[in-house]
Amino acid sequence: MKFTFHGHACFSFALDDGTKLLIDPFITENPLSDLKVADVQADYILLTHGHSDHLGDTIAIAKRTGAKVIAMFELIEYLMEQGITNVHGMNVGGSFRFPFGTVKMTQALHSSSLQDEAGNIIYLGAPVGLMLAIDGHVIYHAGDTSFFEDMETLGRTYPIEYAFLPIGDNFTMGPLEAARAAEKLQAKYIVPIHYDTFPVIRQDPYAFVELLPANSGRVLKPGESIVLK
Repeated sequence: MKFTFHGHACFSFALDDGTKLLIDPFITENPLSDLKVADVQADYILLTHGHSDHLGDTIAIAKRTGAKVIAMFELIEYLMEQGITNVHGMNVGGSFRFPFGTVKMTQALHSSSLQDEAGNIIYLGAPVGLMLAIDGHVIYHAGDTSFFEDMETLGRTYPIEYAFLPIGDNFTMGPLEAARAAEKLQAKYIVPIHYDTFPVIRQDPYAFVELLPANSGRVLKPGESIVLK
């Protein structure tokens, strides 16, 4: 299995059986993305919440590829109104075994909404993190969140190999909170996400890595991958 970082909070996964996963495909409006929407292939799209920098290009990709979208119930209802029918709705604390592996939705301290053309806010359910168990590996995508004490429970419950943690501050955890989260989660490796995309979330990921135990930080540039065996 290989996962690749595409800037902000977007990752793709290429599984050994050929299955392709995509998380939070914010591409077109992302100045740091290495992807072009027309080239993206996906069998499944997983979403942490409905903000435009995470929902991103989901609708265009799902319509073109037929990918199944996995997200919170309210966000799925919104996507169905936009013509996306291959969907699977979940909720916080729930888990489901898909052909590629198990997805568990964890809490995240954030919000989830979109603004329509009239300026009205559309509520899209609670934000979540994603605990993925795939091919013997456990990967935690925290989504957009601040630190919360139950991260310690997640760390005790799941043998997390890689944790993707936001460090941008302003909208999510900053580096100090993310380092505390890493300690509680007890993940073997930490990948910083959700930084540098906009001026207000500029951070130095290498300075963040210095806050972590030696050799546990993994800074990925857009387009860089890690292969898990």
